[in-house]
Amino acid sequence: MRKIFIPIITPFLFLFFISSAFPQEKTKEKSADKSEKIKWYTFEEAYKLNKKKPKKIFIDVYTDWCGWCKKMDSETFTNPVISEYMSKHFYCVKFDAEMKDTLVLDGVTFVNKNPTGKRSTHQLAVELLKGKLAYPSLVFLNEKGQWITVIQSYLAPNGFEPVIHYFGDDAYQKTAWEEYKTTFVGVIR
Repeated sequence: MRKIFIPIITPFLFLFFISSAFPQEKTKEKSADKSEKIKWYTFEEAYKLNKKKPKKIFIDVYTDWCGWCKKMDSETFTNPVISEYMSKHFYCVKFDAEMKDTLVLDGVTFVNKNPTGKRSTHQLAVELLKGKLAYPSLVFLNEKGQWITVIQSYLAPNGFEPVIHYFGDDAYQKTAWEEYKTTFVGVIR
């Protein structure tokens, strides 16, 4: 009986001692999981927060069927450099361009005129995108809630980093984009 028991239990004991000998690796994994994530708000929440404590607003206008929107969610918005900067400088909004709910902002009502229709666009999406519907669309508003610009494209983390700094650091007010992007030195490679 002993001859059978020792070969069976030996690998388990070996694994136990190995795993307890390297507790630092577990700690590193847990700290990586606690990286800051973007705090996403509804449009109404961001609008109310901005009235109390002004900050720029970033709006990711997406649709459920948009593959590039999903890629941006999984690759760009999860990047720790991006998420940390976005959370500090913007109220970030996820806005479904085809949502069915009615929004009322300062007495102005926005609806989806055909809420049961396939791919029917919400009025606020049309307004934010100035009638040019493409997804993903990245809308930037200033601290007063005024439209700065929209970028209609998927952007990888290294392409998105200079964009958020351009608007977040107010460089757009004094420097042309073409000049700014040639001098920007980011963290993401």
